[in-house]
Amino acid sequence: MLGHSPLVTELETAVHAAQEAGKLLRANFHEVKEVDETLAHDLKLALDKESQDLITGIILEQFPGHAIYGEEGLAGDQSSKHQWIVDPIDGTVNFFYGIPHFCISIAKRVSKELVIGVIYDPMVGELWTVEKGGQPLLNGNPVTVSTRETLEESILFVGCGKNEEALKTGLERFRQGSLRARKMRMMGSAALGMAYIACGRLDAYVEARISLWDIAAGQLMIEATGGKVTLTPRADNPDVYSIVATNGKIPIEEIL
Repeated sequence: MLGHSPLVTELETAVHAAQEAGKLLRANFHEVKEVDETLAHDLKLALDKESQDLITGIILEQFPGHAIYGEEGLAGDQSSKHQWIVDPIDGTVNFFYGIPHFCISIAKRVSKELVIGVIYDPMVGELWTVEKGGQPLLNGNPVTVSTRETLEESILFVGCGKNEEALKTGLERFRQGSLRARKMRMMGSAALGMAYIACGRLDAYVEARISLWDIAAGQLMIEATGGKVTLTPRADNPDVYSIVATNGKIPIEEIL
């Protein structure tokens, strides 16, 4: 445990929280999962809440006056300008079906400005970290976006969302991209997809409907490496967006 100490930084706290949640998920990966809610194109697991509760406890122990805004609910002082944005399992459906492609995503913003991003893949043991103004790191090593400039040499990740409109948009973009890109991917974890852009594995990620907790950490990472993230808030929910994230070089608009 970190213990309550003013010498523990916010980034260290976020990393510790992500790693502890990762231990929980890794320990339960091969076990039967308890389903709390079944949706048309999604699942809610008991472990989603358990993971967020673990992360919340670690953060608020160190910073009790801060706010938690997570996929599984709110905690802490919601009037605080210090807000932690948490996705306790980004890629829940993958996790449930035994597909080892999911992560924990933790971001922090101060007065709506992103200042910390942590994405942790507990199955591969990869940890991405970034602080505002700093260099994004993967397991302690600096990373950056790819240098690819054409669609023909790129690998694109398209998300399809969960409602009919987003599904139709995503499938059409996948079709358009398939005619131009070297390869297309639908991977099931927005945060990992954005981390992959930040370290040069992928070149773009687009989705018509995605939530803040899925993309906050990844946005800071991509922008810190010179990539570009364009968010368009949805009219029905200001914390749900249409997203276009790229290495800042490829002409993604040609398939949108």
